[in-house]
Amino acid sequence: MIDDKALVAQVLQGDRQAFRMLIKQHEKLVSHMIGRLVNTPEDREELCQDVFLKVFDKLNEFTFQSKLSTWIATIAYRHGINHLRKQKLNVSDLPEDETTIERFITIDDASEKLAEKEIEEIVLSLIEELPPHYKGILTLYHVQEMTYPEIVEITGLPEGTVKNYLFRARQLLKEKVKQYLGKEATL
Repeated sequence: MIDDKALVAQVLQGDRQAFRMLIKQHEKLVSHMIGRLVNTPEDREELCQDVFLKVFDKLNEFTFQSKLSTWIATIAYRHGINHLRKQKLNVSDLPEDETTIERFITIDDASEKLAEKEIEEIVLSLIEELPPHYKGILTLYHVQEMTYPEIVEITGLPEGTVKNYLFRARQLLKEKVKQYLGKEATL
């Protein structure tokens, strides 16, 4: 695997194979970002393509002050948010009043009856029900394993808002898991 600086240099020199490699290395990241924000498959596919077109157009402006993946994730996130705004969906900021962050979501004892894979599938489907801005932050932090500063850079949100969104997303997800497990217990 080629390092990011060499890859960018090759793309900027017009190497199409290098651009294909750049896409291949970052398509999962872009897909996760867009997929957590946008529900319709057709829109997701089109937005992912648009992100890479924008990456190609703006690559000469990338200065390596952050990781290439962070820069690409920023473009994907902002592109997804802009799409939602055009669709008139609510992506407004919430007040920054929460400072305590839980590190992990605890799942009560009833969940131990389910196989680990089933739990993962259930949690992922419940994450899909969260508001788009929460899904995005959860994906960046837990799936992409990005740090708060990286998420701040990608989203353009203050760190307090990122922490707040993450906290609230976990709380909502925890409630959804409890509700789901409660329904399963009564069946």
